[in-house]
This record gives sequence, structure tokens and C-alpha cells, in this order.
Amino acid sequence: MPQESTRGPSVAFERVSKRYASAVAAVADVSLTIAAGSFVALVGSSGSGKSTLLKTINRLVEPSEGRVLMAGAPVDDEEPHALRRRIGYIFQNIGLFPHFTVAENIAIGLRLTGIKHNRERIEELLDLVDLPRDFATRFPDELSGGQRQRVGVARALATEPGLLIMDEPFGALDPVTRDQLGEAIRGLHDRLGLTTIMVTHDMAEALLLADRVLVMDAGRVVADCTPAQLIAGEGGPEAAALVAVPREQARRLRALEQGA
Repeated sequence: MPQESTRGPSVAFERVSKRYASAVAAVADVSLTIAAGSFVALVGSSGSGKSTLLKTINRLVEPSEGRVLMAGAPVDDEEPHALRRRIGYIFQNIGLFPHFTVAENIAIGLRLTGIKHNRERIEELLDLVDLPRDFATRFPDELSGGQRQRVGVARALATEPGLLIMDEPFGALDPVTRDQLGEAIRGLHDRLGLTTIMVTHDMAEALLLADRVLVMDAGRVVADCTPAQLIAGEGGPEAAALVAVPREQARRLRALEQGA
């Protein structure tokens, strides 16, 4: 596992739309490019289309129109299983196999790609996500939620992908664990030179972790800003409504401190 890298590919959406049987557009004519090596957050209310757009990258969702490119090549140029070997995917429910050990769960991707793994390889991945090496022989129900999610991160990074996509990866965690794991992911992104795209409902999380924030509403990207631009109110009304939540929470905490 390299200590430093610039492996992350660019990702581009070219007029991507997704319609379901109801004819409602979950994603509507999205065109944008995510630079190689950047950390981008997709935010928006439930049903805004952010998870659907994310899943068009690894072909869990196929666009109705348009195309998605990774490093300049259309993602549908190769079979889904081959594409997914090059993309790390982390999601809220983690999806660890309960009857597999931590080592066996981490090694699933390696086994599917025909890559041999050994104890040293698993230990290297455990080190990467700050878990003790003796966790390799434990089972998922012996771990906390945060520890299980770290195993999920190790599994996602086992095949050394350049692109990491995450769909509400911290949503089921307590606030302290959520904050710690968010910082850990950002650290791994920087250390490994990944391109990272994260879906989150939490605007504060997006502002603190991402280099660029895409705000979605009714299937469209309605704001594309840096965190500083969003804080300055440059993202438009939908973005302002999302930023207002952590801003109001911060104001109320300051009021509590001053009144104490």
C-alpha cells in the first residue's frame, strides 16, 4: 500500500438523467466534472437525487440519458464487476458478512480480483484504518459501529482504488465516532491521493471535510461552491437553507455558553 500517491481519476457527468417508471426525474440533465484528487460532497434534502447520481458512477444505477466518464473513459465501456474493482464504495449499512472474520471481510474484494492476500496484507489494511491487528480474527458482532465502519473502509481500499465513493457513510454512528471517522477518511484521502465523492445529509460535515460542495434539489445541481463560498452565502437559496442549520446550531451553542 503506497504511502503517497496521485492515483485518483477525474469523474465527469455529461447531461446525465435518470427517470423511473413514474417518469419523475430522479436526476435531471446533470453536467459537471470532478477534478482528479478532489474531495467533493453531494448534499441536499431526501429525494434530491444525490444518491442516485452517485450510483451512476459505479453503475448501480444506469442513466436514462447521458453518460458518466472516469479518467476520460465512459464507465459503460467495461463490465460492471470490472469497473467496481477500481472504485471503493462505502455505504451506511456497511454490509459486513456476520459469519466472516474481519480479515475475511476485508479480503473479499481481493479474492474477487484474484489477488492473493496474507496476514501481512490484512495487517497493513488494519493499520491504514487505525484498528489493532488482532482484530483480524474477530467477528463483526464483536465490534462497535465505528469499528465495523472502519473495516468497511479497509475493505473498500483493499484493491487500492483511485476513486472512493461514499453514500451516507457515517449516518448510523454517534456524533463523536462520526467526527473521528470523518477526519480519518479525509486523512486517507490526502495520504493516498484519492478522488473522493461523498453523499451526506449533514451540511456541517460537508463544509468541514470537502473541497467542493454540490447542492442538489429536484434532481439538479443548484449550487457548486467551495465551503467558504457557501458560508459567505454565495450558493443560492437552497444552499443557504442547508447552511442555516449548522449556523443556527452554532449560534444557540454560543448563547448557552454566554448564559452559563
